[in-house]
Amino acid sequence: MKYIGIVIMSIISFITLTACGDEQIKKDATTVLEESTVGFEIANGEIEEAQDVPEHERTAIIAAFEEYIAAFNARDIERYIATLSHDPKGFNIEEERKALKSAFETYDVQRLAEDVTIVKYSESEANVFATLKVDLVEKETGADLSSLGRQVTVFKKEEDTWKVSSVYYIGAE
Repeated sequence: MKYIGIVIMSIISFITLTACGDEQIKKDATTVLEESTVGFEIANGEIEEAQDVPEHERTAIIAAFEEYIAAFNARDIERYIATLSHDPKGFNIEEERKALKSAFETYDVQRLAEDVTIVKYSESEANVFATLKVDLVEKETGADLSSLGRQVTVFKKEEDTWKVSSVYYIGAE
């Protein structure tokens, strides 16, 4: 039974990180920290929101994040792919498409994002923090599992549209 739990947790991590791209997964924590790619601060138990985000950009970034989550939950692969950056340094779109197809054929999975906060902002990049609950049910066996974690989703602005360029997920349980 413990083995099944480990396998399911690995699958949740895989599904949660589907949008991470192989290159991003291979980066070690030190490299990520040295590059100052992502991050968030907690003050008195609260996530620190980025200051000076123009309201129209805040609205656009949060809408892009919500679409990223909604497209995944709708199991609409092409809609989900449309939320991703096509920057060659990020995702391999064909690998993403294949991984999603396989995951959706095998599992019913839902993501619920809470505490959605823009924690870093510039005119070309934004980091969105969220507490993410992932509910997973294996179709064949009915085995189910929930996972809770923190995610920072990095967005890049491409032709006036915010696109997911990488995802960093840390499981809490």
